[in-house]
Amino acid sequence: MMRHIQSMYPSEDGNREARYELLGLFETVLTELDQLKDPNKMTLGAEPNLSSNYYQNIINEAVIPEKGFGTRKTVEELVKLAEGHRFLNRHYVANATPLPNNASIVGNLLMVLLNGNNLWDVDGTAAAKTEVQITSMMSDIVGYDKQKSGGFTTWGGQGAVFQSLRLAIATACPEANQKGIPQHLYAFCSELSHFSLYKSMEAAGIGTDHLVRVKTNHDHSMDLTDLREKMKVVIENGGLPVYILATLGTTDTFGIDDLSGIKQITDEIKTTYDLPHIYIHADSAMGGMYSFFNKYHFEENPLYFENEVLEVLSHYKSRFQELWHADSLVFDFHKLGQTPYTTSLFLIKDRTALQAVDLDPQETPYVGNRGFGSYHTSYTLECSRMGSSIPIYASLIALGVEGYQEILANYIRVSLAFRQKLTEAFPNVAVTNEVAPVTTFRFYPREIRYADEISGNITEKEVREINSYNEKIAETLGRYRDQTYFGSTKKQRYVYPTDSPSPVPLYVEKFYCVSPYTTLDVLDDYIDFLKKHIHSSDLIMREN
Repeated sequence: MMRHIQSMYPSEDGNREARYELLGLFETVLTELDQLKDPNKMTLGAEPNLSSNYYQNIINEAVIPEKGFGTRKTVEELVKLAEGHRFLNRHYVANATPLPNNASIVGNLLMVLLNGNNLWDVDGTAAAKTEVQITSMMSDIVGYDKQKSGGFTTWGGQGAVFQSLRLAIATACPEANQKGIPQHLYAFCSELSHFSLYKSMEAAGIGTDHLVRVKTNHDHSMDLTDLREKMKVVIENGGLPVYILATLGTTDTFGIDDLSGIKQITDEIKTTYDLPHIYIHADSAMGGMYSFFNKYHFEENPLYFENEVLEVLSHYKSRFQELWHADSLVFDFHKLGQTPYTTSLFLIKDRTALQAVDLDPQETPYVGNRGFGSYHTSYTLECSRMGSSIPIYASLIALGVEGYQEILANYIRVSLAFRQKLTEAFPNVAVTNEVAPVTTFRFYPREIRYADEISGNITEKEVREINSYNEKIAETLGRYRDQTYFGSTKKQRYVYPTDSPSPVPLYVEKFYCVSPYTTLDVLDDYIDFLKKHIHSSDLIMREN
């Protein structure tokens, strides 16, 4: 019996027969996936019929078989899961979810085969080594001193925000870990920042009422005047600012906060009011990869980028070369880094700061507290940590700096051309963000009112009617997402209508360029898709 069970595992002795058995399973998966691909569609095979009782039926039918299927039949069942799944080809332009490159896929496979726990290098030797390597590599990119910096992989940008907030609390209030969170702590972020900080304020016990949202400028960056004033109000009412979240690449618009300006304000506030250190975390999950241009020779332009692309990248350099001001930051490689989920690197400027949240060796008697092994990450929230540094490392050395520069520049090139074609094709559309890998755009039933919306020369009713118009368009486009999948959002920015006591969010559509197969020669396909389905949305609106 055990021999049958053993045949379902990788070999213990590296024998050829077992290796080819495993390779055959991989071949089956790849072959079946390839057979489901259609270059004219985003969906693998046919889309599932998601009826109202779809998931209830799954619940009713789910049962563990009494006698196992065995490996081969199980793989046959597994590949059925791909039917109807979206495939990240040129037809996916909804969000920052890229097609992982082959090197990172193999890195992910190696991570699984080694199956190490990256908590401790004795159990996760390869992941520990690559984690130190990628921490040093990315420290060089952003301007940290790699002899002093530290880092570890975590569960996305959310994990990095939570880790950094935890550090901020422990730094400002050293007794908080033992005695609990003081009730006068506050954090600040842009009104367009990711909801990660909101969730982290809940989880850390500070409370979301102590999260202060700062207004944004027309370029979707944080309004530093508003930040300064709101920090002063908090302090004068007995509060203690401990944390600033600076966003370098907002989720929907790619707005980039002025990190050096934020640093200047926090230093000024700290000195004026004699406060503890105010921690700054750069949420660079979306935009951080553009720091690969921090050392690009723009005058020599060795990769021959077009002038309009260079202009955008040069502006990015002016912002991303300031990343070193942050106490910590994050790289979500599974966004613009072209790796599988989840591959995020939390990077901290001074690794000694991690001591504030590290465990006493007595708390971890079964790992780390030994005379062997020297890499014990007992300061992370995770005890079981996947070795996602391995696929990150694979991608970094496979593409190199220039490879990343080429693909990141292509996103800008395509976005620039898409904006031009979009506005030429639709007289009732406004592009609503600065040039970035993402283009947000807003349709109007009649004339374009975007200038009136951002200047406040419009009523709340009118804004909401235009929102409804865009929501209907998003729903129509979504029904045909197997052909081309555009994104949308219901909070591209806030505007302040003449008759509204509160800000009102704008609804927009999104075009996110994240595939190496999304190039200039396929842009007409996107415009034709929009023409076909925006027209049908207009008809629906008129009927209603």
